[in-house]
Amino acid sequence: MLQGIFGKPKYLSYVIIRSTPLILTGLSIAFAFRTGLFNIGAEGQYIIGSTVAVVVGYFIHLPAILHIPLVIICALIASGFWGGITGFFKARFGVNEVISTIMLNWVALYLQNFLIYTPGFQKPGGEVSYAIQPTASITFLDKWKRSEEGIAWLLDHPFWRDLFKTPINWGFLIAIAVAVLVWFILKHTTLGYRLRAVGFNLYAAEYGGINVKKNMVISMTIAGALSGLAGALQVMGVSHQISLLAAMEGYGFDGIAVSLIGNSTPIGCVFSGLLFGGLKYGGPKMQPAMGAPSEIINIVIGIIVFFIAIPQVIRLILEFGKRKKAEKV
Repeated sequence: MLQGIFGKPKYLSYVIIRSTPLILTGLSIAFAFRTGLFNIGAEGQYIIGSTVAVVVGYFIHLPAILHIPLVIICALIASGFWGGITGFFKARFGVNEVISTIMLNWVALYLQNFLIYTPGFQKPGGEVSYAIQPTASITFLDKWKRSEEGIAWLLDHPFWRDLFKTPINWGFLIAIAVAVLVWFILKHTTLGYRLRAVGFNLYAAEYGGINVKKNMVISMTIAGALSGLAGALQVMGVSHQISLLAAMEGYGFDGIAVSLIGNSTPIGCVFSGLLFGGLKYGGPKMQPAMGAPSEIINIVIGIIVFFIAIPQVIRLILEFGKRKKAEKV
């Protein structure tokens, strides 16, 4: 597996590419969790972000310096709104966020499938959309590496030639910058203080004058935007289009494990996202080398999550035992 991760430059590049959406969905779930909310809807928010990125990236024609920010902003707004729906239902009607986000995941999936069949959006002869405009792509030196000059230079530099065989893009650097931004917001801003206060103790925060309902909506809106950014960057840097979905792609659900392993901290999510990316990409390479089934990686991930969760389970059991003893006394 290590050979499948570090054996060639392109392997390492693919690990980073696979890690990028996992880091952002992990950040999304970690951010909501800091406010005491469980954002299971990262999958649906990811789908909304990727769908809006394709729509804006294909139908709008602008120079790259304007097109790329516009695609990202539109994806953030749409997915933030999608996450904000859950926050509003929770704050206004007391609807459990787990139930509403699961339902919205399927709404997002079928909405994307509906749009795939929209005339003018579906690519003829396939169940995929048209590709985004080149001006909306964030792939590194995409035109240059296909030019005669680029091909000639890469032939003389084997390391870079192997690296640029992959769709390496700016997404990972953007994810790192977003992780730092989330850390700063949570630790060094009044907004972060209010959100963490709501997460620590809902009633104490309300007694202290914090608008709990408003902060629930804000938390889920930001969490939704983070997951939507993951979908947008995946489209702009890797796939450049969306296709018909028979089931969830799994980035949002894997983000739950990323957040758990990262202890719901921004920096932790970066490293756990890289770990998951390495396992997801390098794991299947064990099959031809050792004859081990590729599903072994899911078992390894499950074991990692299990052992990380054990201390929390033990702590809850001990606290329950102490309460029982106190009641008897």
